[in-house]
Amino acid sequence: MIDIHTHLLPGVDDGSPSADVSLPILRRFVEEGVEVVVCTPHLEASRAARAPHEEYDAILRSLAAGAPEGITLLRGWEIMIDVPGIDLSDRRLGLGGSPAVLVEFPRMNVPTEAGRELMRLRTSGIIPVLAHPERYWGCTPEMVHTWRSAGAAIQMDASMLLGGPNSSKLARALLAEGLVDCIASDNHGDRRSLAGARQWLLELGADEQAELLTRGNARRMLDGQLPLPVAPLPVVERGMLARLKQLVLGH
Repeated sequence: MIDIHTHLLPGVDDGSPSADVSLPILRRFVEEGVEVVVCTPHLEASRAARAPHEEYDAILRSLAAGAPEGITLLRGWEIMIDVPGIDLSDRRLGLGGSPAVLVEFPRMNVPTEAGRELMRLRTSGIIPVLAHPERYWGCTPEMVHTWRSAGAAIQMDASMLLGGPNSSKLARALLAEGLVDCIASDNHGDRRSLAGARQWLLELGADEQAELLTRGNARRMLDGQLPLPVAPLPVVERGMLARLKQLVLGH
């Protein structure tokens, strides 16, 4: 698996506070089958020109020195589009230095011009990867379809499959309509991971979707390619939702 959205770079944002927290998580990720982790600390678009690349690269090198064998650590950012029109084409802002840039909008106030901004970013030469739209207040599958049509790739948080009533319902609806391009953990130094969501997809018989959502499309974007379409999920029965809870929560 490839996890393109984590907050495991220690001591830089609201994620992991130290390497002592990040390293056990990375060891668990390896046991679960994660091969690549992208550390994506928060950054506001209005500060992109002043992003502390060198400082954070040094922290990443220190974390990588203690990381377990079998995992590759890359760096990117999760960029809050606090103001429109910012140039995000600097490859240092991309996921692992790629043209794919992880972006988000304010969760409680998604701008009405979000689609236009995503299209602007796409036409600037980057692949805007929109983080966790299922968490945005008032978001609908129709809105996500519009954003994808504007050129955005859609990244869903694995934990949102069992989030609040609205977010979990929307997350599963997006998967059911084939509107998600990849799943990530968005781990903040906690128990969140990709493993439960991948296993649930496999148990649904959605092997092709599991591969694209947890590895294939992430690999493509890190290589500068657009994600491949993900087929809609089959109908999820109540028993499989119970199984999802067991896999994600570990009981």
